[in-house]
Amino acid sequence: MLLGKKRKLGRKIQELSVGESLQLTEKIEDKDLLLYLGLTNDSNPLYIQHDFTSQTSFQKPVVPTIMLNGVVTSAISKYIPGPGSYITSQQFEYPQPVYHYDTIHILLEVIAVNIELNEVTVNIEGRNDEDLLVMQGKVTVNPPNREQDDSVNKKEEI
Repeated sequence: MLLGKKRKLGRKIQELSVGESLQLTEKIEDKDLLLYLGLTNDSNPLYIQHDFTSQTSFQKPVVPTIMLNGVVTSAISKYIPGPGSYITSQQFEYPQPVYHYDTIHILLEVIAVNIELNEVTVNIEGRNDEDLLVMQGKVTVNPPNREQDDSVNKKEEI
């Protein structure tokens, strides 16, 4: 694992610009759903039981929306701005459900960079293979702040 290894920090605020983007494609598999359900102890039958969901307007099991959020937060932690980033706010809407085995295409685009606040706003848009909008929103992120990180490290040394 990553324990004991020094990881490179993501990009700092000055290295980010409005308009940069990242396109992700994720296929939702049973193993992902089972991991989520096991970790959260979420027993909503809407997520897993075909007989239950056949009685609803969805007709088949849906993917928990928080799993879609997880795909976004993972991309922010890995790529935009990268390791050491901290999400300070997020707002999402889910106009259409995502079903088991759906493939979703998520576009993350930097729409604002505020150097004074060390804050980046990332627009999120997710679509399924039928090009239906399944997720949209905005995430506010603090990129790694090396000066702040240095002061924390100095406090730990004391």
